[in-house]
Amino acid sequence: MENMSVGIIGCGNISTAYLSLASQFAGYTIVACADIDKSLADLRAAEFNCRSLSVDELLADSTIALVVNLTVPNAHFGVSKAALQAGKHVYSEKPYVLTLEQGMQLRELAQSMQLRLGSAPDTFLGGAHQCAREILDSGDIGKVVGGSCYFQSHGMEDWHPQPAFFYQQGGGPVLDMGPYYVTNLVQLLGPVKQVAAMSSKPFAQRAISSEPLAGEFIDVDVQTSVHGILEFQQGAQITFTASWDVWASENNLMELHGTEKSLFLPDPNNFGGDCRVIKGEHEHVHAPFATLSSPNYHDAAGIKQANYRGVGLADMVAAISANREHRCNSDLALHVVDTLMCILKAAESGRFEKTTTTCERPAALSDALAKELINNHG
Repeated sequence: MENMSVGIIGCGNISTAYLSLASQFAGYTIVACADIDKSLADLRAAEFNCRSLSVDELLADSTIALVVNLTVPNAHFGVSKAALQAGKHVYSEKPYVLTLEQGMQLRELAQSMQLRLGSAPDTFLGGAHQCAREILDSGDIGKVVGGSCYFQSHGMEDWHPQPAFFYQQGGGPVLDMGPYYVTNLVQLLGPVKQVAAMSSKPFAQRAISSEPLAGEFIDVDVQTSVHGILEFQQGAQITFTASWDVWASENNLMELHGTEKSLFLPDPNNFGGDCRVIKGEHEHVHAPFATLSSPNYHDAAGIKQANYRGVGLADMVAAISANREHRCNSDLALHVVDTLMCILKAAESGRFEKTTTTCERPAALSDALAKELINNHG
């Protein structure tokens, strides 16, 4: 497989994960980065030994075949569109777009240009969640009829260096964290049919305690607690809570309940962790597939954990070479955005809201196939 040259647009907090982990994946090399703040691009380029370019320079560079869009959510559409128009494949951070119209426009543009369009999250490719996929596909727990998933924390202002955009339009816990949960549910269960929801915004302003903006206040323009029910095409009804108004919780996990057994999954924002299958007093613990769950990355606290952000990009590059569909594809990303927007709309309207898109479940990723996406797998 030919090595693909990749450029990053958007050099904020998440770029460090992509840049530091890129060498672990086969098939691509990050050769340049750009940001509207050139000093930030210069900093990342010096830190990770790549070129610092302006956005226009990166888009005009014919040696760069693929753009990774790591800008803030409300810039995703414009940057992805410009990259496609420049003749480059695009892989975007989540949420991939903020409206269905934007998503369909990008998909049509990519198809007309014969380019690939993909989007995070790729955590559902982690060893834990592909183990869960194997359990479900085996029929061990029967048909899934219900379940729940929760993301609950006290928000971004306690740790993120630039937390304001999380509370502006395009932010909020549903659009920021919801993609991890809903994408994993769709890869496990298939597409969503309709949703119901309620929401609230307890605080009009939030105080920043993280540096360098500690002591400043953020105006809150989004709903910060949302409680939904998702009905899937296959019949399961899953409760979904996303909140930045919770000091502590023991519910940050996913549960799927089948006609035969229950399946407990680890956090879909992570790649590793065990899956537990329970029936009555009998419990079986399934260790995750090894390749994409082994600790490989030190987090900000110095704790080594499994972090393979960029594996979806590696799979897309491999798919281009093999002429197959990539797993983090635009149909999946658009259906997830559709579902998230329906959740927000249902919370506002007080009515059930039906999705207007659909997608296929992405192909399962076995441990053997995952090894092919990792450098030095042989």
